[in-house]
Amino acid sequence: MASYADGKILSESSGPVTTVIINRPEVRNALDNQAARGLAEAFRDFAADEGQRVAVLTGAEGAFCAGADLKEVATDDNYLAWAGDADGPTHPTLEKPVIAAVEGHACAGGLGVALWCDIRVVDETAVFGVFSRRWGVPMSDGTTVRLPRLIGMARALDMLITGRAVGSEEALQWGLASRLAPKGQARQVAEELAARIAEFPQVALRSDRQSAYMQNGRPLEDAIRIEKDLSLAAKRLEAGAGAARFAAGEGRHGSFPK
Repeated sequence: MASYADGKILSESSGPVTTVIINRPEVRNALDNQAARGLAEAFRDFAADEGQRVAVLTGAEGAFCAGADLKEVATDDNYLAWAGDADGPTHPTLEKPVIAAVEGHACAGGLGVALWCDIRVVDETAVFGVFSRRWGVPMSDGTTVRLPRLIGMARALDMLITGRAVGSEEALQWGLASRLAPKGQARQVAEELAARIAEFPQVALRSDRQSAYMQNGRPLEDAIRIEKDLSLAAKRLEAGAGAARFAAGEGRHGSFPK
């Protein structure tokens, strides 16, 4: 197990899967500046490790992340912009998939951290919300950008303006949550999913994922051109061998992650 920010962030590896844990349960895993930088460092290490293919992000002891540590904000308003600052934890979109395992609160900046992930596995206790609305603390973690793109402007504005809570069932209906796990099993389900994703050929997986991100807001022809350009490496490195396996009879009735 690796430790960052004096143990506020932990990282574990199992095969090609890295699980990053926000470890401040005494404050529902809120991030102070040290922890935010530690989270970013943990994911930089994951990104740089060629043996690691998929990451899971979760919080310790039944909470995901309660956002920025407001006790620190109260004494220092120069806190890190998690998305806008180069060393912020939600600044880059990684080249590898990240799955959020959400139990309990993912609010304010915690919502932003969850949105930064590709897939959100939640259990019935999960709650999303811009609860910082009550305190006049603005979002600087990418939420105002990623949330409308994910669930649409009307629903995003409802959450951003009113600060209301969105539970797991509503989040699933909206597409804010991707999958529903049994209570207390979000991390387990996310790690099992990550392990299955890690078995796929990775060049094509990553190029398709990157194309999906890059198409947003672009004219159709430009987006199609980018898709074509991104596909070339996988065509050269993976597609021929994969098609040959299929032609030989392998995996025609294979299963996909559920």
